[in-house]
Amino acid sequence: MARTSPSLMHVALVQLIESLGGTATTTQVERWQQHGWLLPTSDWCEPDGRLRPEILGRGLWLANTARAGRSIGWLGWVFWAIDDTPGTAKRLRTALVDTLKRPLARAGIDQIPTGNSNKAFRARQDAAAKMLKNRRSPRRDLDETLRAHAAEARLELPRSSAPALPNIFHRALLDPGARLLLGGAADVGAQDLLEALEQAMPDNTEAIERLRDALLQAELAGTDLLAQSPLAQGITGMVRTIETVEDRALCHAVRICTEASGVVAVLMRRASERPEILALLMEYAMWEQWARVGGILPESPAAVAAAAVAINTFQYLTMPDWAADLDGYLSFMKALREATEEAEE
Repeated sequence: MARTSPSLMHVALVQLIESLGGTATTTQVERWQQHGWLLPTSDWCEPDGRLRPEILGRGLWLANTARAGRSIGWLGWVFWAIDDTPGTAKRLRTALVDTLKRPLARAGIDQIPTGNSNKAFRARQDAAAKMLKNRRSPRRDLDETLRAHAAEARLELPRSSAPALPNIFHRALLDPGARLLLGGAADVGAQDLLEALEQAMPDNTEAIERLRDALLQAELAGTDLLAQSPLAQGITGMVRTIETVEDRALCHAVRICTEASGVVAVLMRRASERPEILALLMEYAMWEQWARVGGILPESPAAVAAAAVAINTFQYLTMPDWAADLDGYLSFMKALREATEEAEE
């Protein structure tokens, strides 16, 4: 079948991109639309017929970033979340669920063993061991690395006033983390969790003791704190949340989490020349509870960054206080980004 001629709108967008120094073809524009990164051409224009600025801006970005045969990964989620249509929400659900399940797929686990029997429990333990086989913790200590760089610039970074938390990728947390993902809180005892945290937080015995006491007091009161956690159902519960949440709420959560990741990446790049930016970022509790704990880094491998955004999205949807804190931190970071831009002009 002969290929149809490109639409006038496709040609016009390509010409505008080229007039601004970019390079694109109508075939590329069609492919961007097929991926859902650009809206249908019927949504491209203002009422007066002019091309919407955000369409041109997105086209320029894609011309500089997207390459044939290569995925742009979680960056494509940004556009789906912004457009917030039933179609883009469906794409988001699929991408997020695939990302959350990737550790299972990588280990060859097609289905999580279910049930409360000893046989099912042992099967989940074996599956967790498969997930961890040949797996290395991908993260160094972010805080100490940044402090070392800041010290070279004769800047002392502040210590967070929030209780110190371990990075989720800490080696000591990989085993209980894998068991939690597969079997939920029922497969990870409080003692196992405490022992793992003691290894991940050797300098925070006071925080460990507070947690130990809280777990004990809850147990005496007949309450299981682990069972009340958003992670109590493991990856099954996480996937269920993503699959059942309303479209608009899902798109909003992804939009906030991807924007926050993008803004902090910009600020950390600027901090190489202006380390005082780091001092400002680290004054807030969300540095500890989001950036450091979640492994947010500009140079993170694409798969690690996607996993962080997917987990953040789940947290945003299930932890209202955490979501409100991230909203506030994002507003602060955007103001800081604008202030640093003005200072550079």
